[in-house]
Amino acid sequence: MTLQERPVRESRPGPYRVLREADLRDYLAQLPDVASRLGGTSDAWSISEVGDGNLNLVFIVRGSAGGIAVKQALPYVRLVGESWPLPLSRAHYEYLALTHQARLAPGLVPAVLHHDEALALTAMDLLEPHIIMRKGLIAGTIYPRFVEDITTFLARTLFFTSDLAVSAAQKKEGIAAFAGNHALCKITEDLIFTDPYREAEQNRWTAPWLDEIAARFREDLDAHVAISRLKLKFMGQPQALIHGDLHTGSIMVTETETRVIDPEFAFYGPMGFDIGAVLANLIMAYLASAGHERSAGERRTFEAWLLQTIEQVWTEVARKFAELWRCEAHGDGYPKALFAGLTGEAWLEAERQQYVERLFRDTVGFAAAKIIRRILGLAHNIDFEWIEDARLRAVCEARSLHLARAMLVDTASFATIGDVTRRARQLRDWQPDFC
Repeated sequence: MTLQERPVRESRPGPYRVLREADLRDYLAQLPDVASRLGGTSDAWSISEVGDGNLNLVFIVRGSAGGIAVKQALPYVRLVGESWPLPLSRAHYEYLALTHQARLAPGLVPAVLHHDEALALTAMDLLEPHIIMRKGLIAGTIYPRFVEDITTFLARTLFFTSDLAVSAAQKKEGIAAFAGNHALCKITEDLIFTDPYREAEQNRWTAPWLDEIAARFREDLDAHVAISRLKLKFMGQPQALIHGDLHTGSIMVTETETRVIDPEFAFYGPMGFDIGAVLANLIMAYLASAGHERSAGERRTFEAWLLQTIEQVWTEVARKFAELWRCEAHGDGYPKALFAGLTGEAWLEAERQQYVERLFRDTVGFAAAKIIRRILGLAHNIDFEWIEDARLRAVCEARSLHLARAMLVDTASFATIGDVTRRARQLRDWQPDFC
């Protein structure tokens, strides 16, 4: 099934309107499959709005038989308000990405139960007892299943939408299907690749301690060149269908299950952006951990697991991706006829390794960009924000910025993922000199 062959879905005519509790209750009651899944009469359903993200409304609806999650896009950025309009079409791209990811990585995204394009609304499985991974990491929780699940999701969704797996025609159809999601791409292009390096009204950081560091980033031409090169890759390298916002706030977990949510930023872009986003958020969780200690050293076991997880995420993505290439390479990239026989296969295997090495360099750079934007830009991480002592928060953030700047500007010095974790470990107790 191609990206343009959308699965059958219910759709209700009518103009867009923001649904409140009473409206949503009446709306869902008219959907037989959804109503039966909830059970009981609609007046007995409990509905609560729980959205704590930057863009959308999210409702939890429960009935006697079960529950669902309902997400509705707003015509503006919720974090900022109506002064920042945003197209409702992002709900369509999120729906399209979810249904495609469900085919490529079964069981690793929530099942879509209903989608209404006019209302920019999607009803999905209610993930319980899953929690947002970021909150679990702040609490110091270890997730044994996470590496296996997230690396399967990354390897399969990236490989099977690339030129290595599909024909050129299929790939171009996929690019076209998501090309209209440029408003969400523009947010990324500004908030990640531009604003932290210039004077921008919505930038913020932990003042006054990070004032000088923020100023240095605005004057750092080495960083400006490096981030601009990454921005060009983001805008001009449609390697595969990427999630586009794959942080630990877009992953829901238990100790035995992982689900990736919220792919409304999805489009065809560089693979390293998604992998780098995951690694960046694990690195920030590690360097924020000291700020959540109640007693010195109490989180050392958790922090050791985080460092190990960072290493395993990269090594397992690389291994699974390369293995898919060996077994499932039906695309127009690297035609088999050009690499016949044992000698040809040996050359192709060497090329696979070089491809993965280039992907690692991209991953390191994009990870750095994600860290910097979460500390000096508009939207911050609660990994840091929930550290009550502002100076201690700034210390943890300064450690992260120190590492990220090195990863951004001197990417070549990080030859392996072990170099990344080694540098992070060295910075764990480093004390910045705040002027």
